[in-house]
This record gives sequence, structure tokens and C-alpha cells, in this order.
Amino acid sequence: MSESTLQSQPQKRPASPIAGVDYPPKFESVTEERRERKRKLTAALRLFGRLGFDEGVAGHFTVRDPEHTDQFWVNPFGRSFKQMRVSDLILVNHDGDIVQGSGRLNAAAFAIHSQIHKHLPHVTAAAHTHSLYGKAWASLGRLLDPLTQDACAFYGEHVLFDDFTGVVLDTSEGKRIAAALGTKKAAILQNHGLLTVGQTVDEVAWWYITMERSCQAQLLAEAAGTPKLIRPEIAELTQRQVGSAPGGWFSFQPLHDVICAEQPDMFDE
Repeated sequence: MSESTLQSQPQKRPASPIAGVDYPPKFESVTEERRERKRKLTAALRLFGRLGFDEGVAGHFTVRDPEHTDQFWVNPFGRSFKQMRVSDLILVNHDGDIVQGSGRLNAAAFAIHSQIHKHLPHVTAAAHTHSLYGKAWASLGRLLDPLTQDACAFYGEHVLFDDFTGVVLDTSEGKRIAAALGTKKAAILQNHGLLTVGQTVDEVAWWYITMERSCQAQLLAEAAGTPKLIRPEIAELTQRQVGSAPGGWFSFQPLHDVICAEQPDMFDE
């Protein structure tokens, strides 16, 4: 077969790098998919609380509704991550109306997430909190360096949003954040914190957790001396090995299994 013939063939979807993982997960009905998204979102919020990512009322995690794609599920304002239940989640549309649920809507959550979901149709879920090491690193106004295997998941896959203007209450800033993200999986919001996005709650939660730890690792390494960077070609290779969406999804599963076993009260739907 000639090279021109090969190039004209339909491009097949790359195989998942994790054997046996069918990504993204498939569901028999939209009802089943909605239930799964809400349960995963609740579990991720509980896990974020366990890891200390909460900071008072700050922080929000959203997932797009599988049927009404101009609406998203989000944790209500003022409810602790540590006490989140499926029944607490609220459904919000792109106009800021609460379509389902009785909780309060965090204005900053709406300003950021509504624009991400509106302008980035490939994004199903997004997470942002004021975690300690993420906001410490964000104050430096730098991207993460490829210092470790884990940090390489973000090599060429995250951006710096350096336009801090106070608490994000204006959707125009959310729109700028979405534009800065583009097709990347994460953003460092200068003087603010971290933001991760993806096709599933699972991968978004994992990207956030490992990004927070990568910030911590780089802060520690630079405090101790001058870290040695991984060579660009090796960082690129490692990114493909540890930074794929199926890999992010899979990495979250052990953490999800533990929090579900320990805190089954969250599933009260």
C-alpha cells in the first residue's frame, strides 16, 4: 500500500495506553450516566476534603449534564467538601439559574465554570480549589518544570493565566480563562490557584491531585537546592506515558474505591 493510500485512510482512535480500559466509559442510558457523574463528583469532593483542598467556602468542581449540555452540576456554596452528598449537588444553566436543587450558587464558580463549559465543548468536568501548595506555586507566576515523572503529565499541557483581578465574579474573566486553556488539561491561575479540566470527573480529580503534589515537590526541591530538569525529549515521552486521559481516569480509581468504602453515606440519592 502506498504512502498516499495510507494517508487517505480514516484515522483510527488511538488505543488506550491502559490495557482493558474502555475510555471514556459508556452507559446504557443518559439516566445511568447522569447518576454516575453525580456520584463521581460527590466522591471527588469528599476526597478533596480529605486531602485538605478546602479553604472555607472557596473551591468548586463541576460536571456537565449528559443530556442538557448547557447545564452543569456543582457543589453548593457554603457546604463543606467533607460533608458533601449526592443530594446536595445543584444543577445550574449557563444563565446562572438553579434548575435543580436547593443550595446556593457560588458566584465565582458560575463565573469560571459556566464559561469553560460554554466555550470548551470538549470539557465535561472542571475543578478549582485554593489548595495550599497550588496557591503557593501560583504566586510565583511560573509553569511547572519537568522535575519528576509525575510532573511530566503537565509538560506542554498546562498554561499560566497571569491576569489576577480579585475574586472572579465577572463571566468575562471566566471567558478569558477558557480561552487561555484551549485544549490543555490545566491552568495555573496566578496569585489564585490551580484549575484542571477533562472529559471525566475521574481524570480531572486526578490531574488536580497530582498537580497539587507536583507544586509541593517543586517548592521543596527549589528550597533544598537547584533541581535538575528532565530533558525535553524525555519529558515529552513521559508526558505521553503518564499524561493521557485514560491514564488519568485509571489513576483515580484506587482513591475513589477507598473514599467510597469509607464514606458510603455520601450516596443518599
